[in-house]
Amino acid sequence: MDARNRPLAVVTGASSGIGFELAVQCARHGFDLVVAADRPLDDAVGTLRAYRAGVEAVQADLSTVEGVDRLLAAIGERPVEALLANAGQGVGSAFLDREFDELRRVIDTNVTGTLYLLHAVLRRMRARGRGRVLVTGSIAGYMPGSFHAVYNASKAFIDSFAWALRDELEGSGVTVTCLMPGATDTEFFEHAGLLDTRLAQQKKDDPAMVARLGFEAMMAGEGGVVTGLRNKLQVAAARVTPAPALAALHGTLARPGSADQNA
Repeated sequence: MDARNRPLAVVTGASSGIGFELAVQCARHGFDLVVAADRPLDDAVGTLRAYRAGVEAVQADLSTVEGVDRLLAAIGERPVEALLANAGQGVGSAFLDREFDELRRVIDTNVTGTLYLLHAVLRRMRARGRGRVLVTGSIAGYMPGSFHAVYNASKAFIDSFAWALRDELEGSGVTVTCLMPGATDTEFFEHAGLLDTRLAQQKKDDPAMVARLGFEAMMAGEGGVVTGLRNKLQVAAARVTPAPALAALHGTLARPGSADQNA
């Protein structure tokens, strides 16, 4: 493909895990990239350039307006063909046992920063009459998340918002797809302080598989994809299980120290 004609994809949370694998999918399928994360991206960029993709990296805190503005400045006036909004944070433990600044950063990353980026990029997509968006939600959005309450609630917001936004953009030439993975083998559990929980001990999906399914759904213009049969069954069960029972179940999995109790 002529480098001058390569479409541009923007991927957030791209330093590792699902975000990195989404960037790999984009690079393999002919996109140039602007990748962003709040952690160093050197290793990711080296791998992505091996696919002959043009790659620009932005290390920024996407929980802040200033961080998102840095990413938008790096994009500049280039038309964005695909936006893969994957950046996310989690914080384990009971709500009252965490400092509020920690909880607010989860909300500001998962919700506020994501919406600010979507608002800016999607206005330009709508004006052009074309574009693809993938938003990383989670099956956690279907379950009240005792001992991970803010994260699950933020993903419930994102899951709902993505479907609403998709409907608003019907007929515009812009599609919105919600990627809803379950537990995935990434650094998430370590960063969220969940390693001592049963939640972290459960079988996890391969992030490359999750990213491939999400990318394929985005390119096909699908509304949403829950990755893996086990996760699909969990979502189906969550739809018919009372919220108090779901919260109690999640509490047995995410309570600090529960991994030892399971041993």
